[in-house]
Amino acid sequence: MSNTIEVFKCLSDKSRLNILNLLIKKPMYVELISKSLKLAASTVSFHLKKLEKAGLVRSEKDQYYTMYYVNESVFNQKLIELILVENKDSKSQEKRQDEYHQKVLDAFFENNKIKQIPVQRKKRIIILKEIAKSFELSKKYTENEVNEIILKFHDDYCFIRREFIMEKLFVRDNGIYQKLTFEDSKE
Repeated sequence: MSNTIEVFKCLSDKSRLNILNLLIKKPMYVELISKSLKLAASTVSFHLKKLEKAGLVRSEKDQYYTMYYVNESVFNQKLIELILVENKDSKSQEKRQDEYHQKVLDAFFENNKIKQIPVQRKKRIIILKEIAKSFELSKKYTENEVNEIILKFHDDYCFIRREFIMEKLFVRDNGIYQKLTFEDSKE
């Protein structure tokens, strides 16, 4: 995904597009590109490094010069193939999220009891969802049943019960509580 972003960034610059247009016709070295486009050699070198980093061009040493070539494999790809690259970051992000989740649970739980209710909402929701795992999804609970389950985790069952409703982890209708799926609840 980051390479795709680099490709599009490179293609959004007029000088780089002009360089690519020259290289599509034939391989060239910096001085020749510089002369053709009336740009300083240092400017051309700067743009070529960006293009090479994005994988749009490649370079080869040829005696005294470094020749630059268009990387045809990138240009032969369909636009959709560039965009639909598997996002490798999502797996590492998911792993970081799981680690954070576990860190919060370790910090606020001791012997399956809540040591302290987190002040930060994000952490509090993690704790609430952990408690909510003790409830069945389709089952309806009376207020006393909800209190009994919450008491296994924390003495302030009124606060937890109220937070369940406020965070939309549960719905309450005439004193009857029902757990919502985590997808239905806001995060």
